[in-house]
Amino acid sequence: MENTDFSTLTDQELLNEAKKMKSSFITNAFFIGFLIGIICYSVIKSNWGMFTLIPLYLIYRMVNDPKKKRIKELEELLEQRKLK
Repeated sequence: MENTDFSTLTDQELLNEAKKMKSSFITNAFFIGFLIGIICYSVIKSNWGMFTLIPLYLIYRMVNDPKKKRIKELEELLEQRKLK
């Protein structure tokens, strides 16, 4: 998602951006689940170390996504235009 002003977009372009966001949420959820599986496997094998820390860091980065501010802005604009 590029740095465009959402208020200048048409209704159809806003809906397309919302679809892109939804697919990125699903992808992030899949990868977070996969990384949690790696962590569980590592804990079961009693193998604490880089194999556990790297997935924890990646999960942290996915959860604290800097795009959340722009996502909230887009959702507010969709509500104002009554598109959702």
